[in-house]
Amino acid sequence: MTTQGAPRRAERQRRTKETAIDLVLALDGSGLVEVATGLPFFDHMLSQLGRHGGMDLTLRATGDLEVDAHHTVEDVGIVLGEALAEALGDKAGVRRFASIALPLDEALVEVALDLSGRPFLVYDLALPVDATPLGSPGFDPQLAEEFWRALATAAGITLHLRLVTGKNTHHMLEASFKAVARCLRDAVRVEGGGVPSTKGSL
Repeated sequence: MTTQGAPRRAERQRRTKETAIDLVLALDGSGLVEVATGLPFFDHMLSQLGRHGGMDLTLRATGDLEVDAHHTVEDVGIVLGEALAEALGDKAGVRRFASIALPLDEALVEVALDLSGRPFLVYDLALPVDATPLGSPGFDPQLAEEFWRALATAAGITLHLRLVTGKNTHHMLEASFKAVARCLRDAVRVEGGGVPSTKGSL
């Protein structure tokens, strides 16, 4: 439950045999981000999410990267999604819906989301067949879908991502993170007093 005027903020921890994650999220921030996951490219993407989403995000994650980056990426999505849901509270007054078409050089990505309480992901980013891991240690571009699925499920949001055009894998992924960030920034904005649903709750 969100108290009117209270800071929309959450702190989350996750400990498993595969990962250890500590996260602090402030929805109404200034885009200050401190992220360390052991995956530099993933850190770069998460920084885009915080910076362009207008959120303050502090995140520390350690995982079994020697096995695969999958556990770390997915668990970060889970924890960030849980924090987003907690910070939103009852969602009173939020705009709820948002969409954007965002370009990054040759790449153009369309994103639409709904803070619906109903988790659903449509991910239509056809990556190049020869896409290689980005950064060192490498971030497999296919893991971006696992991140968004984990986040959407944990946060209870409906999220659609679609690639309109693009050739460069880095550009395509970065455009998608920036696009989701801008949509979140818009959707979580408080502009009314009630819960934006005919059901009375989200």
